[in-house]
Amino acid sequence: MWLYLLQGLGFGLAAASQPGPFQTYLISQSLTRGWKRTLVAALAPLVSDGPIILLCVLVLSQVPDWFQRFLYIAGGLFILYLAYGAFKAWRGFDANAPRPESKIDGLPKAAMVNVLSPGPYMFWTLVTGPVLLRGWRETPAHGVGFLAGFYIAMIGTLLAIIVAFGSAANLGPKVNRVLLGVSSVALFGFGLYQLWRGVVG
Repeated sequence: MWLYLLQGLGFGLAAASQPGPFQTYLISQSLTRGWKRTLVAALAPLVSDGPIILLCVLVLSQVPDWFQRFLYIAGGLFILYLAYGAFKAWRGFDANAPRPESKIDGLPKAAMVNVLSPGPYMFWTLVTGPVLLRGWRETPAHGVGFLAGFYIAMIGTLLAIIVAFGSAANLGPKVNRVLLGVSSVALFGFGLYQLWRGVVG
């Protein structure tokens, strides 16, 4: 049990620390909405990963290449949409403007980013999926321990990222605007990369 818990903690830390569209989206949200309102978005993997894990473990390794390419294209288009939103926020940035009051925007949109990003699918197919299956076959408690460790580490790391970048906004409006611009460029780059992967294969 403890071995799988420790493996889950390690993999969860690694998954959250790797730069990707989801992490970049959380950073851009923490800069525009504030870290306190963005914290709930860190829970997005708990909302969206269940179907992803099931799909990866049971189906994804069997599907043809065109389906994986479709995921890249769909994800790329959605990320470009997010990049455009971040760019508009950067262009019209007003340090004195009140931040959005919406409390439901962050979590659903973050969950959508996670679902449309190929990263979780590849991670659960090639890295964590085999470990989860092996542990579950030994005893369900091992599988549950692995999942618990994974999400404790992942959600904790994502919360730390949100607080760290959200707090950077306190350095001043110029720094906030620069960081927002960087996040929009990064999202744009991720979107183009995923489109390229989907088209080229």
